[in-house]
Amino acid sequence: MTRLLLTLTALGALCMIKSALAEPVVGKAAPEFALPDAGGKLHRLADQRGRWVVLYFYPKNDTPGCTTEACNLRDRHQELTRLGATLYGVSVDSPASHAEFARKHSLPFTLLADEKGEVAKAYNSLLNLIVFKMARRNTFLVAPDGTLHKAWIGVDPAVHADELVQTLRALQARDAGSTARPEG
Repeated sequence: MTRLLLTLTALGALCMIKSALAEPVVGKAAPEFALPDAGGKLHRLADQRGRWVVLYFYPKNDTPGCTTEACNLRDRHQELTRLGATLYGVSVDSPASHAEFARKHSLPFTLLADEKGEVAKAYNSLLNLIVFKMARRNTFLVAPDGTLHKAWIGVDPAVHADELVQTLRALQARDAGSTARPEG
């Protein structure tokens, strides 16, 4: 049993080292994706050019932390939309599980099914424990030009929606200030 635990620990460390090498870099192109929603419609990052994209990864539908985060994002969704953002939630759960989770909690934003974990892996947000995998609780803000603008790693589900709104407000204020013309 001790040998098995040591082997699993070593494999976990190796996976962490490997994934750290592949971490997306702020200022570089965000990894592209094409994932289905609960109804099977495919969503692509490229289709969102010209808009801010909030891509939040979460471990599992209908668990306490994930429900808290999703409901807080639901409650701030209109504001995020007014600030020019498209919000996607991503986990390795199935489309059917996403449909039930969204229905149960009246989620107005799109949940994407990354059942193979390939997109989570591309965003260094996959916890792969061989016997099961799940997404890590990370969020990425993709700029309208498709570059990664900001990453939140290991977010607090209770306050993260507020952090997103504050960040987008600051970006909007910055952009409005940079386009203001001097008087005179």
